[in-house]
Amino acid sequence: MTPLLSIAAAQKSAEVTDWSARIGWLVGLALFVALVYWLMREGWKWRGTLQGDLPALPTAPEDPGPARLSMSGRYHGSTTAGQWLDRIVAHGLGTRSRAELTLTDAGLDVVRPGADDFFIPAAQLRGARLDKGIAGKVLTEGGLLVVTWAHGDRLLDSGFRSDRAAEHNEWADTLNSMIDKTETEGAR
Repeated sequence: MTPLLSIAAAQKSAEVTDWSARIGWLVGLALFVALVYWLMREGWKWRGTLQGDLPALPTAPEDPGPARLSMSGRYHGSTTAGQWLDRIVAHGLGTRSRAELTLTDAGLDVVRPGADDFFIPAAQLRGARLDKGIAGKVLTEGGLLVVTWAHGDRLLDSGFRSDRAAEHNEWADTLNSMIDKTETEGAR
């Protein structure tokens, strides 16, 4: 028998003889994972408590008018404007979900199956841009449509990703021209 074959024929590892120690380690590991998950959940709830001064989300009017644009895609979350890592979790704004966006002269209607819908009145829209990231989601340059809007006394950035990314430019241009028109008319 060659030395290589004798090594291969040798026993690979020792049999487990101390099952109680092995089970103890597994239970300890499971408890540690549960503790980390619980701490993360408590942190999320605490962030929501700190953002409790944020008013309730507006709902869409009965007749918002004809749709200027519509898009289906994903809602990736909202942050404090200009601070892409400061996630807003109050009123379900931190919940990622599918989204159907409809832009009318009245504002932007965000319908989210499985999460709270919200409406951004046209007067509250502050800007739109293409970006590469928002809290918890980083994409290629221009892969995310970020809409800046006023809610209460805060400015928020909300990130959306269309199923057809080519739509992002049209959305940003239309939203910005709509905002410029609103600001010009309001100055009269």
